[in-house]
Amino acid sequence: MSVFETHEFLDRTRRAQAVMADKGFAGLLLTTEPEVRYFTGFLTRFWESPTRPWFVIVPAQGDPVAVIPAIGAPLMARGWISDIRTWRAPDLTDDGVSLLIATLQELCPGPVAVPMGHETHVRMPLEDLAKVQAACEVVSDDGLMRGLRMVKSGAEIDAIRAACDIANRAFDRVHEIAGVGVTMADVFRRFQMLCLQEGADWVPYLAGGAGQDGYDDVISPATEAPLQRGDVLMLDTGLVRQGYFCDFDRNYSVGLPSKLAAKSHAALIDATEAAMTLARPGKTAADLFHAMDRVLTGGAGGSDAGRYGHGLGMQLTEWPSLIPDDHTPLEEGMVLTLEPGIATRDGRMIVHEENIVIRESGAEYLSRPAGREMPVL
Repeated sequence: MSVFETHEFLDRTRRAQAVMADKGFAGLLLTTEPEVRYFTGFLTRFWESPTRPWFVIVPAQGDPVAVIPAIGAPLMARGWISDIRTWRAPDLTDDGVSLLIATLQELCPGPVAVPMGHETHVRMPLEDLAKVQAACEVVSDDGLMRGLRMVKSGAEIDAIRAACDIANRAFDRVHEIAGVGVTMADVFRRFQMLCLQEGADWVPYLAGGAGQDGYDDVISPATEAPLQRGDVLMLDTGLVRQGYFCDFDRNYSVGLPSKLAAKSHAALIDATEAAMTLARPGKTAADLFHAMDRVLTGGAGGSDAGRYGHGLGMQLTEWPSLIPDDHTPLEEGMVLTLEPGIATRDGRMIVHEENIVIRESGAEYLSRPAGREMPVL
């Protein structure tokens, strides 16, 4: 279960209910892992199985109620939730939907809000969702969950910082696992091992690339291609500690970097610093994008990657996106990635990423910031 104290979840619940009262919602129905965990602390990797649906209801008053498969009841009961209603799952004819509807009708005599906007989904069979919509008044939560989760508590920030510290230590050891002749597949395997050795609970995300003066994409799986002298090697990790992600990368030169690679890397650090200088409450996600883009392209509008960063927390990427059209105001406690990228040559690029938290007086690094000089392997 979660390492957080009960007061953390009580505070989240009361803040949600205050917004629900303003919007006239009788309840909030949650179906995805981060939303369920946000109110309950229910931390398990059992979500990797798509077989069973899981539900949490936050009523307009009182504590959340879990409507979950019986297999999850012992773990849920170790947390602060006392009202746990279960069914034997999987059930091919009624996989909890009648129990869910009965509970909603009991607790929520009015509109039931469900997250429906960008970056949301409903984790239950579509035909069962239709049954809920036929029995209850289901409406959009109008960004309620997005607004709550964007601003992190002190405990959440500490958890993200702990994940960043682990990644920092793993990145410090890349020279142990990477060099001329080592395949990217081996680098990926060994780097995940470093993350676990340094204290990660698990490593759900690892991406990277390698090539002369940069790489042509940043999302591919590792290949058996060996590193060559002159390559720029990038590793981007999203490891988890206590249910929270870090998400940042580091670039290394295999042997001395070329002038182009060195210049490009320095420009990325300058762009990151430009955003850091600007990042404070009242500025917007778009402001950070433009601060970085002025350094990298002179304000031409970025690259095909689409954004220069995003929110971070229980998920690898969260709201907002650092793009020209996202005018989400920055608030104290928001955790963001700064992720500028620069084109080098022949369709190649170099990207850089740091994790920061917005404070009243400015921004604070959660990852240990990289220097302008690319480390040499």
